[in-house]
Amino acid sequence: MPIPRWNPPVELSRNEERILKLVKRHRKLFGFLRMHRHELFDDAFQDELETMYRDTGAGTPPKSPALMCAVLLLQSYVKASDVEAVVASQTDARWRLVLGSLDSNEPLFSQGGLQMFRQRLIAHDMDKRLLERTVELARKYKEFDWKKLPKKLHVGIDSRPLVGAGRVEDIFNLLGHAARKVVECASKQTAIRAKVICDEAGCPLFLASSVKAGLDIDWSDAEQKSDAINRLVEQVESLVGWVDENLTRRSNDDPVQRYLDALSEFQEQDLERQSDGKVKIRDGVAKDRRVSVEDPEMRHGRKSKNKAFNGYKEHVAADLNTRLTLACAVTPANAPEQTAAATLTDDIYDQGFEIEKMFIDRGYIKSSAVEQVQQDGGEIVSKPWRLNNNKGLFSKADFDINIRDKTITCPGGQSEFFDFGMTVEFNPRACAQCPLRQQCTTQALGRGRTIHILEDEALQKRLRKNQASKKGRERLRTRTGIEHNLAHVSSRKGPRARYLGVRKNEYDIRRASTVQNLEIIQRKIAA
Repeated sequence: MPIPRWNPPVELSRNEERILKLVKRHRKLFGFLRMHRHELFDDAFQDELETMYRDTGAGTPPKSPALMCAVLLLQSYVKASDVEAVVASQTDARWRLVLGSLDSNEPLFSQGGLQMFRQRLIAHDMDKRLLERTVELARKYKEFDWKKLPKKLHVGIDSRPLVGAGRVEDIFNLLGHAARKVVECASKQTAIRAKVICDEAGCPLFLASSVKAGLDIDWSDAEQKSDAINRLVEQVESLVGWVDENLTRRSNDDPVQRYLDALSEFQEQDLERQSDGKVKIRDGVAKDRRVSVEDPEMRHGRKSKNKAFNGYKEHVAADLNTRLTLACAVTPANAPEQTAAATLTDDIYDQGFEIEKMFIDRGYIKSSAVEQVQQDGGEIVSKPWRLNNNKGLFSKADFDINIRDKTITCPGGQSEFFDFGMTVEFNPRACAQCPLRQQCTTQALGRGRTIHILEDEALQKRLRKNQASKKGRERLRTRTGIEHNLAHVSSRKGPRARYLGVRKNEYDIRRASTVQNLEIIQRKIAA
């Protein structure tokens, strides 16, 4: 089955000229996409898009993938839902201008078709290629004048919190929500009414408007709350037993099994069995705790000590000279920033670029990407880790650390050898006799002053030296460029996730960054 190409006319019709005049001052990207759509979606890129499909013989031919990509970009640009995109493609002259359908009354695509295309695009990682195409497009225009820019890039990396789309619940509601979904899915599979299932399984709690309403206790009473969680767990176990007896063997992608697995996960992470056989809510928070039934990948995290959120972190990497976003990544909220840096730099290397300077915040310092950039001769620009003031005593900054010789010398002149990652203890006898001891340590006699040497101590020393100079602080401020990039993308997308899961939200930020890059190109050409 041949894949249709999108080859709308390059020359403007009179009707298109009229509409272009109307979008010159507002929503200028509509006009830019109309004038440059044939360059963005050239034959080579359309060849790549067609690899998402395979020849299945007879059947309804798919819509042109380039056309559908243009629809996804417009959807992000105006923040439209799938339904709104279908309507706009038929009623909004600006959409029809870009999609080449001004003279057609036929619908270009359906809501289901748009959803299926998005899934296909994600499955084949073509959202990544769509973002890369904007960088390739920019390189064709003299306004960017790549010859005058450094041959190796100055890359900035930053992140922001993204509140997840899934509902965050406590253990009572997590178990109740997942159990009700088990009942609902089992009812659909067996054609047995939910009330009958709950009656047979002995779990009436899951017929209530909410599990807490069904339990109906004084939630300030610890004893009642303890009894309630045991009642809830008993009915969960009864429901699981009913499913095992009445449903055939289930695969991992079966919805009933998915929610049964969630029930097991919630009990394991939040509850513990006591010696008397009863359960109690676990003290503390389990590592990597799941917080949502519908979105199993979102997590509880912190952007700072005082700012907590549930969901994900979005990461972007941009060329600070052109302000073009080069790569994007999404991680669960509890994942440290360093986990995303390697993904971002790998995407940049895959595009054939090299990194001369990488501007990052401290959260990315421990990433393998930092080591890779340094090995390639690049420079890391970041604030160093803060040094403890040691309660008014000599701090680490008062010690002379010789990276080349691997020696550290204290203010009293005593030296010790070190290896990276170790804690150095100075000679206890020398420390005991040192006239500066009262200014250095509160350790008991017989113990010397200790200093921990970081694995990346050499880098941290360079960063501290850089921060101590006026020129170095000025270089640190260059990183504000990536913060502006992220702020623009954030204003386009909003603070909340549009989709469930890491991969779909990664698609969403790549799409938003693609639109952002196109607007940068449009402004540069128009200047």
